[in-house]
Amino acid sequence: MLVTTAVTVPQAMAADADARTNNGPVSGTTSTPIGKLGPLTDLVIERILVSDDVAASKFGTGSPIEDPVREAQVLESVRKQADAAGVDADAAVAFFRDQITASKVVQRGLFARWTAHPEEAPTTRPDLGAIRTRLDRLTTALLAELKATEHVRDKPIACTVQLTLAGVSGAVADHLDALHRQALRTATDSVCAPAGQ
Repeated sequence: MLVTTAVTVPQAMAADADARTNNGPVSGTTSTPIGKLGPLTDLVIERILVSDDVAASKFGTGSPIEDPVREAQVLESVRKQADAAGVDADAAVAFFRDQITASKVVQRGLFARWTAHPEEAPTTRPDLGAIRTRLDRLTTALLAELKATEHVRDKPIACTVQLTLAGVSGAVADHLDALHRQALRTATDSVCAPAGQ
């Protein structure tokens, strides 16, 4: 089984890359991660990349990376939206807790990088209100994908294969560095976990 997976995953990635080359990218300038969890992973990566702007908005201002009050508000909102969307609320909260943790991974990494190399620090400060609007939009889209992928995510082995396929292809397509790849692993930690865990 491992040999088959090792052979078919790169072949599937190559075939998908060929299809994108012939037909152009699905959206924007980057390619969408492949597999059944590709759209979900694409949104996760987009949210991770928004963390760069969050870090830039806070760096040098004394604003803390940790914001327990805001995090609690986000997770409570997620619980309500998940109930309304027919998504398991506990699974949704666990997933979004991972998104928040992944964002903090990026923020800490960038703070450390910019402190060590001030010449790389951002010269403009993005508006945190606009960033939160983007995050709210992503929350809605991510909840929709959690609902759409329930049939994949409730099969742990198949889910793990699909998540690996999407994660590897997405990291390559978006040219994620080591910090953002680490955040992607953190952000997808509970994607294949059974509901309630």
